[in-house]
Amino acid sequence: MLELTTTLTALHLIYLAGVIVILAVMVMRRDTPLICVLFLFLLGLTATKSLAGGIQTVFNASLYAAKEFMEIIATIALITALSKCLSELGSDYLMMKPLSRVMKNTSVTWWILGIVMLLFSLFLWPSPSVALVGAIMLPLVIRKGLNPLAAAMAMNLFGHGIALSYDFIIQGAPAISAASAGIDTAEILTAGAPVFITMGLVTVISAFLLNRKNLSSQNVAMSDSPGDEPSETSEHAQPKNKAAVFIAVFTPIAFLADILMMFAFGLKGGDATSLVSGTATLLMVLGAILGFGLDAPEKVTDYLTQGFLFAIKIFAPVILIGAFFFMGGEGITAILGDQYQNGIMNDWAVWLAGKTPLNQYAAAFLQMVIGALTGLDGSGFSGLPLTGALSRTFSLITGGSVPVFAALGQISAIFVGGGTIVPWGIIPVAAICNVSPMDLARKNLLPVLIGFACTFVVACILL
Repeated sequence: MLELTTTLTALHLIYLAGVIVILAVMVMRRDTPLICVLFLFLLGLTATKSLAGGIQTVFNASLYAAKEFMEIIATIALITALSKCLSELGSDYLMMKPLSRVMKNTSVTWWILGIVMLLFSLFLWPSPSVALVGAIMLPLVIRKGLNPLAAAMAMNLFGHGIALSYDFIIQGAPAISAASAGIDTAEILTAGAPVFITMGLVTVISAFLLNRKNLSSQNVAMSDSPGDEPSETSEHAQPKNKAAVFIAVFTPIAFLADILMMFAFGLKGGDATSLVSGTATLLMVLGAILGFGLDAPEKVTDYLTQGFLFAIKIFAPVILIGAFFFMGGEGITAILGDQYQNGIMNDWAVWLAGKTPLNQYAAAFLQMVIGALTGLDGSGFSGLPLTGALSRTFSLITGGSVPVFAALGQISAIFVGGGTIVPWGIIPVAAICNVSPMDLARKNLLPVLIGFACTFVVACILL
């Protein structure tokens, strides 16, 4: 049984104060990097007991966050570079035209985009799926009238929400939970199925119903996003030469080949993302050579510059925000040293579990709260060993179902941190759609909370 005791220190209190202040600033719709820097300094000062240590912690945490985000930054940059090339050639118009007949209105378009993202994410995981779906489908759905924020919601809730939390194909998340809980993965997937299905269906249906009147770009103030392409009647959107036709045909074939290689060689996670990103880069280079001939070197440089400028612009503030929240999880060891093995938020979660009077319903609620707390680092997966272990402990104390407890913790950890709620956890989708992560998080918040409430009720019945 997991020992539900931990010693809280000044470091824990300062971190908790930082979380509260940051969340309050977010609610006021103000930027948070300044607050993150100040609390990073205070944490470093407290941990190292030196002024130099406090100053160094600000940089070390920022550097750690930058390294953690680098894969996403590069992916976004290279996909954006390909998007620029496809747009200039007119290949994107040719790729999208056949699908446009199916998307009769923005409501149908929203559901099609979400379901496609769900299917891709179940087999590939969400990160590479964001790149694939974003590169091929996003320009089409924007042209069909879906506003970028609504598109981001669909991709995010279906991908990083439903697919990543249930994960019944790849089974990465349930395997971690099951191992920590001392049960088989199949037990979580079967006994917890009603919980996972309730969370997924309630969340996306709530999101659709709450936003159905604002799905169209005509009803929303638009920003200058990659999806704000000219209409199909625009001269810019028309294919310019035979190279455009070839690239329009070859691009989906190349990405399909990526999917086949992922299955053939068992590639997933970072390996799958790198395959997609590398393919996007080569397609961009090929398009520039075929479409612009001797001007290709300058075109490639221009596309790459635009792509990386866009990615860095999106991630610059997020690096500092992520630096603070990585201190709450496993990142603290790399930032402050080996003497800190447990994330600060994990310690708070264990302390909270040890101080709360428990019956089945209180334990279920606490499991969801703890999962959400561990998800604040933007990972989603970092808290699964803890929620898995707690599911065994809560079952022994209350007699409730271990798989249901594990499913609850898995859902809350991943929906919050994996993620659909914390802005630093939803950067890939926000960046691909060129919307504010803060705006996307706010849009997701109410549907996800409704999903949590209904899921809690179903779990209490199953326990």
